[in-house]
Amino acid sequence: METSLTSKHIAVPPPPPSPRPCVTWLHRKTSGPCRSQNREFCCASAAGNDAMDRLFDEGYRADVLIHTDQGGLIYAHANILGVASPVFRSILKQSKTRNRKRSILIRGVPPEAVQVFIRYLYSSCYEEDKLLEHALHLLVLSHSYVIPHLKQLCEWWIEQRLLNTESAIDIFQLAMLCDAPRLSFISHRFILRNFKPVSVTDGWKAMKESHPVLENEILHSIVAEEFNRKDRIRKLNERKMYEQLYEAMETVVHIFRDGCRTIGPHHKVWREDQSPCHYVACKGLEALVRHFAGCKKRVAGGCIHCKRMWQVLELHSRLCADSDNCGVPLCRKFKQKRRRENKKDDIKWRILVRKIVRSKSISGAPFFSMEN
Repeated sequence: METSLTSKHIAVPPPPPSPRPCVTWLHRKTSGPCRSQNREFCCASAAGNDAMDRLFDEGYRADVLIHTDQGGLIYAHANILGVASPVFRSILKQSKTRNRKRSILIRGVPPEAVQVFIRYLYSSCYEEDKLLEHALHLLVLSHSYVIPHLKQLCEWWIEQRLLNTESAIDIFQLAMLCDAPRLSFISHRFILRNFKPVSVTDGWKAMKESHPVLENEILHSIVAEEFNRKDRIRKLNERKMYEQLYEAMETVVHIFRDGCRTIGPHHKVWREDQSPCHYVACKGLEALVRHFAGCKKRVAGGCIHCKRMWQVLELHSRLCADSDNCGVPLCRKFKQKRRRENKKDDIKWRILVRKIVRSKSISGAPFFSMEN
């Protein structure tokens, strides 16, 4: 059976439903999936479970012989198998009766796994250690004979207890063969996150020989995951930069409209109980403004600090809602300058402004105009 990763979106199914909570001799742990909101629906009486277990163990009036590997033989009842599985029902209809008994062959899995599987069909009960021991085989059996409840139960235990670096590749391939989307998705994600230790396991080496196409698709998905990770980091850094620019624009308005004690404006009268400035970027912009005011090389390209200040002032003018009444220097002149500006440069500025505003759209804090 061929496997493929061509599906771009692997749907994640809902959590597996709870198995029927048994109150018989079978060992149950409350940490398992049996703690479910569907408890009252799944619950069966202890007497009923005991009776079904005795029916299976004693083989009373059994009319089906299940042949397993190593010469194993399990007695079962056609009515129970047919009700539990449509596949068994179809097989039993086509099988010939010999000495009032029909035969079914189940090969390729350990005989004990088959016994656990058939017992589950009788009472929906299981021993936890036995299920964990044969979970992979039971997943195959439940998929092959269409037992959805047991299949989801096996997926849950494999995901919770058996998935590790040694078994990840085998579980991933088995999940794809058995059409288990959730387990396939989780094991694939585990492989991506732990690729180095997984790539040196025997399972990976065996997959390279038997399924080279699958190996290439996993490698491609790892490259894509790394690209997406770097792209997320890049976008996060860009957003931080835009937020810093937004804060710088607010600080420019604060300095030239409200002023700070250390920078002015000189005509403003300060109260003794004046609260301290809460703008993080204020000190840095104060230093930039002071440098800009006294720099002797204040020409285009002559001083990197002055050039940065020119960019800050121009960016403010593009964000300012009322340049005619704005107190920030050169705000109105920058507005007039844009009429003669190169269209290509204007587009770049417009894109930058749009990204800055978008980065702070969640806060809903608009840029405010200024008065002298």
